[in-house]
Amino acid sequence: MRKTEIILLTILLTGLFSCTQIPGEYQVSGDQPDVFPDIRDIKIPNNIAPLNFRLNNTSSDKMIAVFEGKNASITISGKTRIQIPIRKWRRFIQTNSGGKLLVTVYENQSGKWVKYSPFGIEISNIPIDPYIVYRLIAPGYESWSEMGIYQRNITNFDEDPIINNRMLTGNCMNCHSFNKNDPGKFVFHLRGKIGATILNNETDILKLNTRTDNTISNCVYPYWHPSGNYISFSTNLIYQYFHSDPAKRIEVSDTESDLVVYDIKSNKLISNPVIASRTSFETFPTFSADGKFLIFCSARKTSIPVDYNKIRYSLCTIPFDEETGKFGSRVDTLVSSFRTGKSVSFPRVSRDGKWLMFTLSDYGNFSIWHKEADLYLMNMEDGIIKPVSSANSDETESYHSWSSNSNWFIFSSRRIDGLYTRPYIAWIDENGEASKPFLLPQKNPDHYDFNLRSFNIPELVSGRVKANGRNMARIIKLEALNVKFQQTD
Repeated sequence: MRKTEIILLTILLTGLFSCTQIPGEYQVSGDQPDVFPDIRDIKIPNNIAPLNFRLNNTSSDKMIAVFEGKNASITISGKTRIQIPIRKWRRFIQTNSGGKLLVTVYENQSGKWVKYSPFGIEISNIPIDPYIVYRLIAPGYESWSEMGIYQRNITNFDEDPIINNRMLTGNCMNCHSFNKNDPGKFVFHLRGKIGATILNNETDILKLNTRTDNTISNCVYPYWHPSGNYISFSTNLIYQYFHSDPAKRIEVSDTESDLVVYDIKSNKLISNPVIASRTSFETFPTFSADGKFLIFCSARKTSIPVDYNKIRYSLCTIPFDEETGKFGSRVDTLVSSFRTGKSVSFPRVSRDGKWLMFTLSDYGNFSIWHKEADLYLMNMEDGIIKPVSSANSDETESYHSWSSNSNWFIFSSRRIDGLYTRPYIAWIDENGEASKPFLLPQKNPDHYDFNLRSFNIPELVSGRVKANGRNMARIIKLEALNVKFQQTD
């Protein structure tokens, strides 16, 4: 393409995407605008929904935002917020994919315009998985009331329930997990009168009774083996305790916990004394990217609730043989609580096997109630550990999951108000450095103000979950299939 043609194309695109005129006269502010969500100097995938925002602490009569890219620009106006049409935004970010944007905000206050200092946004040419699945639940702890597992198309603003407990008998539903971001293979747990483990394996939906004479409870926290043939679970006896300190609301801890692996093909739970020790708590299992190791959190058993703040979990690993379903005899420690003085929870290995991300808090394993909880990253090649500093805040950072291409991760944070968990997305580069995270975009920037639910266990998935909620509800009301148990050497 000749230079004159490129110039003409740029002019045409700019004219196509822009319909609002910027003010001719204005005062210049040396400050960047105070926007919510904070989208200043972030990196975004080229398939994310529009970055709608508002100005904080203002009595604006009108505002204008100019998004300038190398190949095209758009200008959007609004009274108190900027809401970008999806089609216009999609064309715009695809046109500028791999480049950088400069965003300039103008605000009209009492008839006078103010131009703020511009800020940048980088558009990656590597997309993120187009869907997120999360549980919406009230942030309290007295009862769960109404809750559901929902999916959100993050290329737009469509949100739909996968299953809601209004379809059932008000059950608690939790701990959904997908096989390598596959929307066709997932599992979740139900509690209550019709409690069970619900397994959706492509077209089959099974209701499983995972409590056996050899296990301490039903299966709880799951993670799929990359082959799709196994699911690791913890079995836990979980209790809640309430603090008299107003700065701390609640503590959740195990009085018993072991690990098992469910063999889908043979419908049996496999365990071993090494991962179901009477002298230790074992929980939060995950598999390595190649499936050759089971990774989990382990702590010495102690008196609960007396010593609740002395429980610290180390990160451990044990070999696993996919062909035989057997474990190795030796447990190795990846992160020692005796060395760190901290406690590990939620280990998650990137799909390419390069990184292991986990949450570190002062004690215990239910990090969502720990304000000091932060994300950490381990290089699986050399074992070097470092905090994910750009993603951490003064409030809780907790549950996290990886994109299928290992370039993005999503995590839950209470950084806005210390009460509600909300989903944040960040890029991670080849050196393990994360970009500044951004809040999951919403059609209305005020959404997080009036939404009274926490976003729990955000999981990135590669497509829409097609399982029918009413069909699942019908199967859930049937008798559960009992699983078998096998103890290995």
